[in-house]
Amino acid sequence: MPLPSPSRTDLTIRRANPSDAAPVAEIYNRALEERMATFETESRSESEMRAWMAHHDDRHPILVAVSTQGTVLAWAAVSEYRPRSCYAGVGEFSIYVAHGQRGRGIGKTLLAALIEDARRQGYWKLVSRIFPSNVASRELCKRCGFREVGVYEKHGKLDGKWLDTVIVERLIPENLV
Repeated sequence: MPLPSPSRTDLTIRRANPSDAAPVAEIYNRALEERMATFETESRSESEMRAWMAHHDDRHPILVAVSTQGTVLAWAAVSEYRPRSCYAGVGEFSIYVAHGQRGRGIGKTLLAALIEDARRQGYWKLVSRIFPSNVASRELCKRCGFREVGVYEKHGKLDGKWLDTVIVERLIPENLV
């Protein structure tokens, strides 16, 4: 079922389905190659991505931004932050926009829809980690109401080099009752 795309008539935001596995994998694999958004280095096949998607449910959505021609241009997901019940309202999010589609507001529209979906699901906070050098993602998060709360120093190695990550969070005030 399509979700509202505020002020965008050229996009549909909807829940991902198994037929989206190939474009979701393609977008993710390009991000792996660019070394700007994830510590992962092993490409994902369509079947691996489909299996990953199958572990997401209504509580942990994967949304896709789809063009009027039906092309998946971006995807975003909420995953479990920690298994302890005290963190049930905290979701960890990821967002990836296809290489040739960045800078067009697609990420902002998709992230806004993901935040709204998380609000409806009862989440009180979304969090993520971003490489300091990924200025575009940091700016996207700021535009969508996230704040930078700290830095994990030497959080992981990518290609043998230690990298820090910037921690971002966004409270969802309606659910802080």
